[in-house]
Amino acid sequence: MARNVMNLFHLYKQTSSFLSGFNGFQILSKQRGSNSFGVFSVLNCRKSPPSKSFSTGSLSHVDREGNTAETTFDFTDENYEKIENILKKYPRNYKSSAVIALLDLVQRQCGGWIPLAAMNQVAKILEMPPIRVYEVVTFYSMFYREPIGKFNVQVCCTTPCMIRGAYDILRAIQSKFNLEPGGNSPDMMFHLEEVECLGACVNAPMMQVNDDYYEDLTVESAIQVLENLRDHKAVKVGPQNSRHQCVGIQGKTTLLSEPPGPYCRSLETEQVKKAS
Repeated sequence: MARNVMNLFHLYKQTSSFLSGFNGFQILSKQRGSNSFGVFSVLNCRKSPPSKSFSTGSLSHVDREGNTAETTFDFTDENYEKIENILKKYPRNYKSSAVIALLDLVQRQCGGWIPLAAMNQVAKILEMPPIRVYEVVTFYSMFYREPIGKFNVQVCCTTPCMIRGAYDILRAIQSKFNLEPGGNSPDMMFHLEEVECLGACVNAPMMQVNDDYYEDLTVESAIQVLENLRDHKAVKVGPQNSRHQCVGIQGKTTLLSEPPGPYCRSLETEQVKKAS
């Protein structure tokens, strides 16, 4: 039995490099000549670093000034009109399907975060248990339950952006504006996040600031974009070089005209051919 256990242990060591986030395991073995069982534990054998957590904070609520169960919240009249239009898209018995859309309205109204009182108000409007709203807010990393800076800076660090210098940009932003990933700048102008792919790989490296993409970045252009936003100056959205959208400086090289048809099989034409 001991030999079998050690064989399993060595097998685990050989494969542990593929198991990011795996902390260990336990083997329940029956001791020879008895009815009792022993537990052999292998812990902390991870060879690779743990996966990065993208959660926006603790799953439990902590009362803070302006964010308690007694704090009041209500939508603006303009947002109530938007809610009315949103709910028209869903059957009355499926109002809860609009929870993400309403939480997005809350976050925009509150300047980038969702207080507890707002979650309760959303639950009331959608006639759903408050816990279901809490589950949605804590599941999606795009929702924030604590105040964040005016400009939410999300630097993509997935492979295409990483090999094009994303981490140089991230470190430069940290140094220039005195903030860490997941934190806010002292003046609450910026909130910084290291995120996974944002879908603009062809224009790597890139970052998202609030709702806008800034692509084909260098350290200098990334800092310039954020300084212009801070100083309320005009900012060019999209590629920060001479590229237009995802077209290179040489212009289009393929798909220069509408592809010839037909775009799909014509069953009627095939039936005519068979009949003739």
